Amino acid sequence: MRTLIFRVTAPYLTALMLLFSLFVLLRGHNEPGGGFIGGLIASSAIAVYGMACGVDAVRRALHFHPIGFAGFGLIMAVVAGFLPVFASSQFMTGLWLFINIAGSEIALSTTLLFDVGVYLVIVGAISAIALSLEERYSG
Repeated sequence: MRTLIFRVTAPYLTALMLLFSLFVLLRGHNEPGGGFIGGLIASSAIAVYGMACGVDAVRRALHFHPIGFAGFGLIMAVVAGFLPVFASSQFMTGLWLFINIAGSEIALSTTLLFDVGVYLVIVGAISAIALSLEERYSG
């Protein structure tokens, strides 16, 4: 299914899907969404790009093996769980840090760190599966 129209529109669709996945990731604790759903959207974007441009183009665009993303995300999620232990709280308790930048307050939390870790685990795992299936069955 590598028609000319699909090959031309797939990079734009991929960029739009990746941007939407970041939106879903960042709004996840206040409204529906989060790391899991955002990761599924991002890995779907990577799969679309792989179908249109080939596995080699996707591997060049990712710069790292997808399992590397999954491993780094797992480390981030575990660190987010253990950070409260060092602050004399229970495992997986949310900690918040408020930073003032240019007059506006930005809230950073361990829950955001955990969600980003889940996002990377899902993107890495699903992308690795999709790329291996594309390599195996493309001909």
